[in-house]
Amino acid sequence: MSISELKVAIKSLPANEVAQLTDWLVDYQARAWDKQLEEDLESGKLDKLLDEVDLEYEAGLAKAL
Repeated sequence: MSISELKVAIKSLPANEVAQLTDWLVDYQARAWDKQLEEDLESGKLDKLLDEVDLEYEAGLAKAL
């Protein structure tokens, strides 16, 4: 199914089903983000950035949230 076909199908849904679809998409996207972040952490892709954060924290440049 193409994006264009999906758009047409979504437009034909009642409002409550569009809301359910929206909730599902938000959850799906959040899970995909979490998975990517986990993979990046495991692969060491974020090590340099995390090292920079540690140095800034140790230098007293961090502020409590």
